[in-house]
Amino acid sequence: MSHSLTQVVIVGGGTAGWLTAARIAAYHKCQQANAKVQVTLIESSDVPPVGVGEGTWPTMRATLQAVGISETEFLRECDASFKQGAKFAKWTTGAEVDFYYHPLMLPQGFPKFDLTPYWQQANDDGMDISYSNAVCFQEALCEQGLAPKLITTAEFSHVANYAYHLDAGKFASLLKKHSINKLGVRHIVDHVVKVNNSVAGDIATLTTKAHGEIAGDLFVDCSGFQSLLLGQHYQVPFVDQSDVLFIDNALALHVPYQSEDEDIVSHTVSTAQSAGWIWDIGLPSRRGVGHVYSSKHTNEQNAADELYQYVQKLNPAAAKDFNYRKIPIQSGHRQRFWHNNCVAVGLAAGFLEPLEASAIVLVELSATMIAEQLPHNRSNMDIVAKRFNQTFQYRWARIIDFLKLHYVLSKRQDSQFWRDNQDLSSCPQELVDLLSLWATRAPADYDFTSNNEVFPAASYLYVLYGMGFKTDFSQSDYLHQQSQQAAHLFQRNQQMIKQSCQQLPKNRELLNKIAQYGLNKI
Repeated sequence: MSHSLTQVVIVGGGTAGWLTAARIAAYHKCQQANAKVQVTLIESSDVPPVGVGEGTWPTMRATLQAVGISETEFLRECDASFKQGAKFAKWTTGAEVDFYYHPLMLPQGFPKFDLTPYWQQANDDGMDISYSNAVCFQEALCEQGLAPKLITTAEFSHVANYAYHLDAGKFASLLKKHSINKLGVRHIVDHVVKVNNSVAGDIATLTTKAHGEIAGDLFVDCSGFQSLLLGQHYQVPFVDQSDVLFIDNALALHVPYQSEDEDIVSHTVSTAQSAGWIWDIGLPSRRGVGHVYSSKHTNEQNAADELYQYVQKLNPAAAKDFNYRKIPIQSGHRQRFWHNNCVAVGLAAGFLEPLEASAIVLVELSATMIAEQLPHNRSNMDIVAKRFNQTFQYRWARIIDFLKLHYVLSKRQDSQFWRDNQDLSSCPQELVDLLSLWATRAPADYDFTSNNEVFPAASYLYVLYGMGFKTDFSQSDYLHQQSQQAAHLFQRNQQMIKQSCQQLPKNRELLNKIAQYGLNKI
């Protein structure tokens, strides 16, 4: 048996580096004197983090619990707020009244009972209610700016399922402080100048400017877009996905509120533009706003003009100091993510676009699998690496499918960007096949059979029918034979809307109370 794996070395800080460090260190009790695993994180003071990943998934609640950070501390220190889903405006037709929601809760009765055929029939008969509003009470909460819980609700518990919006820089700082002070992570501020292989081809050591050589058994590449270890050193190819996802640039800035008591939206707002879309994320102290676009379909000046117009509507005073940061995006991922004794996490592994906040959840999933499947010795590492690669190749492919779904379903004809996106030749074959199936039946859990699924069938339901997709249920009349049960579930949802809207506080009101009093511990 080869030597035991005891030294994990992470290159790069930011959200990816420090979250991975925290997850591994917490799982392996690295703070204990007799710990068998030690985690060392090397970050350069010369490389600033990208710092625009501000949206998370509900999985973040479990991640914070796993590493031992309280929800009160997180909300206070990361300028964080609650996120209950995403609102997509002008994606389908481009009209001012065009919007739909992807909430974070399952439709009523799903998956045991599918309301979709009953909703579609009712709408065909003139009911005129959006899919998410008919089957889920969360859209109503978002539209009224309400929080997903009460001040008396325990930490990480909920009335409505939720994730977070956060300040990425402050989140990385919290993870850093917690990892060093509470979890036993060794921190080195230095610049890696050389990667040194062993005779067998593994990375043996990293040469740093001030600390000499740092040895390790497993090296985690969290070096961002430069992918210092996996990309540059091992030359693992990059799989370009720009033929599927056309976005290749982002213009980002912070927008202050017009007043201290202005509502904080409890969802991400994604507003379609002529050749891309604008994100709008509400934090307690400001909004994070940015425009992602395709340079093949527009230029920076036009994209900046659309962003300026958006900011001017939010806060005319802020528009006078319009100063954005441009971030290039190369849509794609590495051909494999674990090679020899090196595994990439975060931007070093790849990036697609900010739509649906997949970046941070991929970091969470990667860090969790590394922590829980960490091989005890080198001879087992290749087995774990193979499994890791298979898992994340599948996950990246399914995320690409889901992101493309938002574009291919659009009916906009006002620009080449939207027309090109509707061309099925730009879609992965897996998505084309699913759309063919869903022409005659609704998405179901049977369409997603892997335990490594990222987006469940319910997410596809919300996007498909939110964007006006029509399923022909005429050959499945039996699906309408439980109309009494369907009516009960529709009525139940409306009752939950009424009850929760009366019960829950405004998002800002709850966040102010948490800042002052804190939440109850679990």
